[in-house]
Amino acid sequence: MLKNYFKIAWRNLLRNRAFSAINITGLAIGLASCLLISLYVLDELSFDRFHENGDRIVRVVFKAVMQGGEMKEAHVMPPTAAALKADYPEVLEATRLRRGGAPMVLRNQQIYTDDELAFVDSNFLQVFTFPLVEGNVKSALIQPNTIVISTKLAEKYFGKQDAVGQIITFKDWKTPYKVTGVMEEMPAHSHIQFDMLASMSSLEDAKSTSWMISEFYTYLLLPEGYDYNQLNAKLPQTVEKYMGPQLKTALGLTFAEFKKKGNNLGLYLQPLTEIHLHSDFQYDLGTNGDLKYVYIFGAIAVIMLLIACINFMNLSTAGSSKRAREVGVRKVMGSEKIELVAQFLMESILLTGIALVFGGLICLAGLPLLNSLSGKNLGFSLEALPALIPALLIFGLFVGIFAGSYPAFFLSSFKPIAVLKGGNAAVKLNSSGKNVGLRSGLVVFQFFVSITLMVGATVVYQQLKFIQNKKLGYEKDQVLVVPAWALGKNMPVFKDELMRDSRVSNVSLSGFVPAGPSDNNNYMITPEDNPSQLLKTLRYEVDYDYLATLGMEMAQGRNFSKAYGLDSTAVILNETAAKALGWQHNAIGKTLSRRNNEGKGSAYHVIGIVKDFHFKSLHEKISPLVMTLSQDRGWMIIKTKNKEVSGLLAKMKNQWESFKPDMPFTYSFLDERFNETYKTEQKTGKILAIFAGLTILVACMGLFGLAIFTAEQRTKEIGVRKVLGASVAGIVALLSKDFLQLVVVAIVIALPTSWWLMSRWLEDFEYKIDVSWWALALVSLVSVAVALLTVSFQSVRAALMNPVKSLRSE
Repeated sequence: MLKNYFKIAWRNLLRNRAFSAINITGLAIGLASCLLISLYVLDELSFDRFHENGDRIVRVVFKAVMQGGEMKEAHVMPPTAAALKADYPEVLEATRLRRGGAPMVLRNQQIYTDDELAFVDSNFLQVFTFPLVEGNVKSALIQPNTIVISTKLAEKYFGKQDAVGQIITFKDWKTPYKVTGVMEEMPAHSHIQFDMLASMSSLEDAKSTSWMISEFYTYLLLPEGYDYNQLNAKLPQTVEKYMGPQLKTALGLTFAEFKKKGNNLGLYLQPLTEIHLHSDFQYDLGTNGDLKYVYIFGAIAVIMLLIACINFMNLSTAGSSKRAREVGVRKVMGSEKIELVAQFLMESILLTGIALVFGGLICLAGLPLLNSLSGKNLGFSLEALPALIPALLIFGLFVGIFAGSYPAFFLSSFKPIAVLKGGNAAVKLNSSGKNVGLRSGLVVFQFFVSITLMVGATVVYQQLKFIQNKKLGYEKDQVLVVPAWALGKNMPVFKDELMRDSRVSNVSLSGFVPAGPSDNNNYMITPEDNPSQLLKTLRYEVDYDYLATLGMEMAQGRNFSKAYGLDSTAVILNETAAKALGWQHNAIGKTLSRRNNEGKGSAYHVIGIVKDFHFKSLHEKISPLVMTLSQDRGWMIIKTKNKEVSGLLAKMKNQWESFKPDMPFTYSFLDERFNETYKTEQKTGKILAIFAGLTILVACMGLFGLAIFTAEQRTKEIGVRKVLGASVAGIVALLSKDFLQLVVVAIVIALPTSWWLMSRWLEDFEYKIDVSWWALALVSLVSVAVALLTVSFQSVRAALMNPVKSLRSE
């Protein structure tokens, strides 16, 4: 029986090549899109879930609200781990990590600078699952100056030698480190990514008892089944117990007085498996994802597959008049309804199987593009094939049954008397209001989704264009950024040589760059005329040429100048800081004070107000900023006079190498660093545009198939109308009108929906566009034009047909 079903299904597929090709192509695109996005979504959801105790590990984070802004930091104070372990028995283990940068490694007269190091507590490898190929996880990091390296580094540094027991020498560190373990490469879906783990006992800062400094990423291991919110509720008393006394020393305020002024701060817990998609903390260990985009792309995957299935249902039910007599004859010959259903489902599953093969090929071809857009390395591993192939077969079977179920039950429900009595009975059955209404609704849904995605892609593009063109308060074009700290005492010499170059406008040395990676620190200040007012700001340490190099403008007062000997105690505020202090119009000459962790105060006098500039992402408001004078920071910012900098870069490289530094010459452009900030939005816009194009392609394929069917149904009507004098244009309009009405209905539904969705997306930006009416109108016109072009092709072909051929059977 199955063999017979398959044979009939194959013959019907070959007999209706056009419909089969449209169905297979649409399903293949839908399946491929679903598979590709599923790979991306599953990868995002898999972060940090490979740890054996991943569901029991939480991270301790810091939040504070003060005048001047909100603080949300992923790292906390050095003694936090020990305090929580001592005070709460539910904390089974507490472990810390601190970044160590990429120190220069000396090995066989070579210098390596690209490998990231972290200092970790001795129990780190027992809390997290980073297996060791060599060494013991319990003892590898107990002793000071011991280190665990990755297999990649073991091969790079020591070749085929046994790495354990070898010595690693860091150029700028006095003490060599002994290799006590070799670990497997950290998985790509881990938020912790380091090549070397050094013992925390080597680090003097790790022994600090200060609750006023941070930089230590702290993780807790909790009992199985324990609700971390129970511990979360106890943390305020920990903050008051340990941080309160030090807060009074540093700021002169008791914890109660501090909170009474509207300030607040505290420690909070964050589950390890939520860090990647739910974390919006500063100083995180890496670039995190966003759950919102997982939902968006997941919905697109389902919708793409749904649209492909809708096409199948539409075309199958639309073409049912061709199968009506077959159904009638088979019923008269004794076929049961269940047998007919099985036959039509077999055809659906056969089409889906073919589409799955083509979809798999499209998926493989599209993987490099998806990896390029997402920055991931997604793919199908050989180890996963034994589980993947059955999963795909089950998936294909499900899609085949889902897509073919309605057509199967619809076709098998035909009454033999109605379909065999001749004339247009079968056509009338297919053209009943219920069936036409369903097909129309499905077409409207397809174009509703396509138009919504097109509007989304358009708004993302407009917002990114707005970001590119927005006045930032500084000049980002034709600005080079060079990490110059490797030059040491030669930095001023290199700067002076560049200043003499006619292609260079200005040069500044500062650790603070308004776009991309930069030094960053918080600064608590109080105005001398109001000691009880505490303002949280950021501090930029800049030199005399910083403002001029970046084209920043003064709103009041003056810049730092060598003509004033007291500028070492001077500060420049931004407009937001001056406003927060109530000094919008009279800031010059005012005095600020700042206390250090021991409570000792330092006084600074205000010499200028710089106009607000965006030193953060446009997702955030401009916050208060204080600039102080410093000339020994390691970033060199170079303003060039023209865009042609290849000759200048070659000269800079030669000058750099003449100093014989330990680092090779590298550089970046400030505008590229700025663009990098919005990489997620750029990727989202491109992915939305691609899938908007695919959805409208699949929708148009379905529309084209329905147009073919409609033209075939009305062949004789067209012939009669032509004989009676109807023009080609009139017939085309007649055949196109019904389809265009459906697209217009989709537009009416999609525009307010897409406007609302994109307005919500734009809420993530503090500085944003409004969803413009002309963008909605443009998408609407494009949708109508594409639909008209799709339908008109077949309509014109039908209208040009010789009426003699269509009427000769009459």
